[in-house]
Amino acid sequence: MPTSSASTTDTAKPNGGGVQSLERAFDLLERMADAGGEVGLSELSASSGLPLPTIHRLMRTLVACGYVRQQPNRRYALGPRLIRLGESASRLLGTWARPYLARLVEETGETANMALLDGDEIVYVAQVPSKHSMRMFTEVGRRVLPHSTGVGKALLASFPPEEVRALLSRTGMPAATEKTITTPDGFLAALEDVRRTGYAVDDNEQEVGVRCLAVSVPDSPTAAAISISGPAGRVTEAATEKIVPVLQQVAHELSEALATQNQA
Repeated sequence: MPTSSASTTDTAKPNGGGVQSLERAFDLLERMADAGGEVGLSELSASSGLPLPTIHRLMRTLVACGYVRQQPNRRYALGPRLIRLGESASRLLGTWARPYLARLVEETGETANMALLDGDEIVYVAQVPSKHSMRMFTEVGRRVLPHSTGVGKALLASFPPEEVRALLSRTGMPAATEKTITTPDGFLAALEDVRRTGYAVDDNEQEVGVRCLAVSVPDSPTAAAISISGPAGRVTEAATEKIVPVLQQVAHELSEALATQNQA
């Protein structure tokens, strides 16, 4: 039988009806992800404000369930069972997004994509192709580095510069084309442009002859962005002026739809 104190910890909280131990466990998982996936108990205690015994109890449970594993150095890392959950959630998120991507295709004529930031990489979770015979195609599930993509810029524009530099130092900045940004300072300058204009551009940086326009999905439960991509000859500066407002409107509507799903 649990003690009376443990029972109180796991009961519904008066203000929101949530189970406190579950909320704390998920908070620890998110803090681990924010820290790069591996942390020590003292780091979790410092960032969460929870006492070490509480964290140790929660981590023991997460380890037993396979969602966390303990390293030989006694630090804790995110466990493999989270991969299956993440992949399923990504597919579901892509399914929810498809009608909005289809609308982007109808209104812009170009291929529409949705991508997430997964660790240090961009992963494409949904796509609706253009009806043009010459169109762009990105395989759902494909992973790319953020520095050479419009969605990568859109997603990282809200990150502090020091976090962006840390990510770039881990991934490197290989050139996909001669127009790829390959220096941290150059990439940070591009992110400043994204914050100023409200959208990101991949101008022949991932693939020669292809331009991409992207915006983040505001208040998404996980960092997400939508984009359109097409031949540089069609996605011109003049076309950009017409496409960007559509992208921004669809991103806003998708955000509202995801918030509704989150509350269901």
